[in-house]
Amino acid sequence: MFNNNNTENVHFSSSHIEYLKDVHRHRIKIKLSQVGVLIGFILLWEVAATLRWMDPFFTSKPSRILVLIINLAKDGSLFKHISISVFEAIMAFLIGTIGGTIIAILLWWSDFVARVLDPYLVVLNALPKIALGPIIIIWAGAGVTGIIVTALMISIIVTILATYNGFKEVDDEKIKMLKTFGATKFQILQKVVLPSSVPTMINTMKINIGMTWVGVIVGEFLVSKAGLGYLIVYGGQVFRLDIVMAGVIILSIATALMYQLIVWLESRFLKWR
Repeated sequence: MFNNNNTENVHFSSSHIEYLKDVHRHRIKIKLSQVGVLIGFILLWEVAATLRWMDPFFTSKPSRILVLIINLAKDGSLFKHISISVFEAIMAFLIGTIGGTIIAILLWWSDFVARVLDPYLVVLNALPKIALGPIIIIWAGAGVTGIIVTALMISIIVTILATYNGFKEVDDEKIKMLKTFGATKFQILQKVVLPSSVPTMINTMKINIGMTWVGVIVGEFLVSKAGLGYLIVYGGQVFRLDIVMAGVIILSIATALMYQLIVWLESRFLKWR
């Protein structure tokens, strides 16, 4: 009899092995192509700025940006800006994800509350939260707290709506079957709704990374005295486009790393599933 816990006895056909090799080679090609596109873009940018195909005053160039980043790292200011922004983004992301999921559970739990709050959630989601940034800063305070709240207001409504919609799309037949066996609402939530909605929740987290960083940068544009948003604003004020581009590049790297963390969590979940 086949033993699921003993993979040593599993034998793959030659065609299946060749298929796995093709899949592996395809993945490598994709990764190499992604790296190639990035390197090609950087080289083209450097050549175009050096040969004055475009004005380096407005676009800067990679070599100048790299030198600036090294200098900022040497005097320690770079790590200060990065640490502040990353802390704000992580806090807003965690609070938004956990808080939004809890509120979505409450909406699923009470259909009456969900119907009452539905139009308000839609309106809040449609509001231009960036335009409300100054009001949020005044209410929450002109500091780290205000920036976190700004980012939270941008991401939490999306979390609530996406997660709640994921809960509603769970197979009704499974829920009815559990009810016929006398399962409580909490047991239905625990055994069916939450496990079935994990892919939706992970996709929502991916979206929230970008939304959270938008909120953090907006907050830092308004009040911060440090952070990547402050670095970008300062570079624009003194017409140092290398500072602006350095801030944007570091911001992109930080966002990509957070996104890859969620992708890793997703792969772990898929293996467990």
